[in-house]
Amino acid sequence: MILKVVLLILCSPGLGVATPLPAASAYPSTPRVRHIILSSRHLGAHGLGYNSQSLWELSQKLTPADIPALISLLADRSLAVGVQFALASQCAAAIFPVRDAAVRRKVDFLDASDVMNLISEFEGCTPGTKEDALAMRAEIDKFRQEEQATAEQEARQRAEDDARIQRNALRMSDPKQAKELTREEREEVYRRSLKAMGLSENGPMTPQQRKLVDRMYRTMVLGQHGATTPQQSPQ
Repeated sequence: MILKVVLLILCSPGLGVATPLPAASAYPSTPRVRHIILSSRHLGAHGLGYNSQSLWELSQKLTPADIPALISLLADRSLAVGVQFALASQCAAAIFPVRDAAVRRKVDFLDASDVMNLISEFEGCTPGTKEDALAMRAEIDKFRQEEQATAEQEARQRAEDDARIQRNALRMSDPKQAKELTREEREEVYRRSLKAMGLSENGPMTPQQRKLVDRMYRTMVLGQHGATTPQQSPQ
């Protein structure tokens, strides 16, 4: 009965992530920078927003020393567009810090790419800097595509693993087919069953939960049924 209940939980559809960004308060200049960004907005066809005039104003009010604070502010999605303009206003000084932050997963690749695009279009940057920004945008886009390909591959692998474990879980309900499973396959089903129940082998459990888990281990992994001498599950 325990095995059938656990397998039912395991085979039922389940409910479906980067380096944490530094807190904005870690940079003393952050409140000043935030105020400068917000004050650089201008009224346009779509309301208050940022434009080329914003870039010129930001380039005069900010310095390369503000770049760490600006990068930390990209975590604030309500301020992200303004931060992109602020970073772009620093031209060459912002290129590698933004690239490095993206590679270290401190900022989104799309944000970093947008910054490079703005630099390449800002008349306040030199022609050489504009070319460097375009080259860096291509590099960042390549990083993003590689990351996306890796994430898709990992998702496919997880789906394949889930399907295999669920098939083995169903096989365990048939005594004849259960004997064909390896110890490793049984342990996979056992551990996935614990996870579906919100438990883990080394996690906290009540005495009742520990008793149930021990019985699951003997039944699912060791193939024991009925009254048997208890054997401790792995710790």
